[in-house]
Amino acid sequence: MVPPPATRPEARTPLDTARPLDALDFRVGGPTALTRVVSDHLRRLGARVHDGDGGGAGGVDGGAGGADGTIEGDGGGFAPLTARTAWGASGSGIEDEATAQAVTGVMAVHGRRHGTPRGTGVDLLATATGVLTVQGLLAALVGQARGGPAARVTTTADRAGLLTVSQYLAAAGADEPEAVEPAPGGPPFTSADGVGFELETLDPEAWAAFWRALAAPAEAIRAGWRPFQFRYATAGAAFPTVLHEVTRGHPWTRVREAAALSGAEVCRLRTLAERAREDDGADPWTLRLLGPGHRQDGAPSQPARPLSGLTVLEAGRRIQAPLAAHLLGLLGARVIRIEPPGGDPLRGMPPACGGISARWLALNRGKTAVEADITSPAGRRRLRGLVAEADVFLHNWAPGKAAALGLDAEHLTALNPSLVYAHTGSWAGRLDDAPMGTDFMVQARTGAGEAVHPSGEPPVPSLMTLLDVLGGLHGTEAVLAGLLLRARTGHGVRVDSSLLGAADTLLAPALRRAATGADPRRPAGFRHPLRTSDGWVAPTDASATAASAHDVTGMCTEDALDLLRGHGLTATAVTTALSALHHDPRLSGPIGRDAHGAPAVPDPWSLT
Repeated sequence: MVPPPATRPEARTPLDTARPLDALDFRVGGPTALTRVVSDHLRRLGARVHDGDGGGAGGVDGGAGGADGTIEGDGGGFAPLTARTAWGASGSGIEDEATAQAVTGVMAVHGRRHGTPRGTGVDLLATATGVLTVQGLLAALVGQARGGPAARVTTTADRAGLLTVSQYLAAAGADEPEAVEPAPGGPPFTSADGVGFELETLDPEAWAAFWRALAAPAEAIRAGWRPFQFRYATAGAAFPTVLHEVTRGHPWTRVREAAALSGAEVCRLRTLAERAREDDGADPWTLRLLGPGHRQDGAPSQPARPLSGLTVLEAGRRIQAPLAAHLLGLLGARVIRIEPPGGDPLRGMPPACGGISARWLALNRGKTAVEADITSPAGRRRLRGLVAEADVFLHNWAPGKAAALGLDAEHLTALNPSLVYAHTGSWAGRLDDAPMGTDFMVQARTGAGEAVHPSGEPPVPSLMTLLDVLGGLHGTEAVLAGLLLRARTGHGVRVDSSLLGAADTLLAPALRRAATGADPRRPAGFRHPLRTSDGWVAPTDASATAASAHDVTGMCTEDALDLLRGHGLTATAVTTALSALHHDPRLSGPIGRDAHGAPAVPDPWSLT
């Protein structure tokens, strides 16, 4: 809802482009690892960015471990704003990407398929923290544009890590066990001619038909479906090894034929070099001005809730869109979920807390639910009635579905010219040969498997939902950019984000190395923690080589850390049981419990 022209910043600084940060200047300093995404996204949104000292070369892609990032902005008629970003709380031992992943449980979850904790070869948490920092800056500007006070933004990588593992943490704190116990193993598969590939289907009949076409044993087909189905939830898939043997008995052409006959989909694992050659450098989201709006809106009550008084209507399933809306709710928006008659079936997905899926609660607590069958005229009328009073409509429907139902941006902005219409999709229409747009298929198609594992290891996608989470973060970022653009122009806005855009953001450093002919993968053993007698210790990236020279296998974790620190090296204990995070003093914010008893991670940023 747009403030009156007399109080809007654009009354002083006219804006007629789809770049919401035009006429703003930002000065960015600190470790490159923490500020890379911040600088890049601020520029893409139209700001003039002045990068300061990157902080040295201590980080993986530049930037000294332990230093904070600082962002200062002004211009465009806005009051000056500042942001601070850090790895973690001072004195916590969280000094860089490796130690942040170790403490927050990312190493534990990413390592499940291997049976031991492993860090990701990409800077997952620094990337997420960068996107969250831009979110905070955009939210602060939206609050100002609505007549609210200026805000200071603070983000930390440890809170980004907790958000990243929040669904796994919620399941670990549930009243019942997982439907499938997490265990090592999982896709991808390999054909007889050496082609590695990812398999995807959401249909058990298609799963069975694919394997029958390859003459797999019936018992293995039955036993394999459930762990395959739940691999998104558990980050592992211990299905029968005979299924791997079956695919190794058929050439790639036969595998593709089986997929085409069954309705399942397969995607060859692409390399980073292949992705670098086709990379078009597109923004990770698009923003398009629609017709002029005419709503007015009151100011938010406090900096911490810059979206208070706004309504977000969400029609999303699984992770990407629900996470995007969840973050908008944390910023103060009222979030209304559109669910099918009978409610979202994922509410019942085990394990449960208080009778509701703990994993579902991690993304949907605090939302209001409205049931509507959008395939029926009555259901669509109900949805349109809600849209008429909303500020944002957010969905992650398959391409073409919104238009077929008469619920695309052009249809809904005819009802509500002030609407920010947001779609969080998979491929953004950028690839002609795109397969099914799920997390693991996008990882396979973009070369993420190479990037997340170091040299010498199979280039397999992570079984963590890396891109679904980053895609959700990009969706929130895009909506906030749309709200700011609406406030500055008085127009409705369409925004689109995608899993492909999230992959491009995450893989950017590796793709740059690949484009120049350098080895895009990290060295062998990269971010492999050291085994102790009772656990694991993770050195910082800068300390890893020296730390590996010390044999700590016979030491307890506390003694191993003392030894490494005595040699001037920085390391921390690896969290292996997510339930231990509730009482971990290294974290910068407490993990609480919601009304159903499910674990609730702290907000990923603070605005004060």
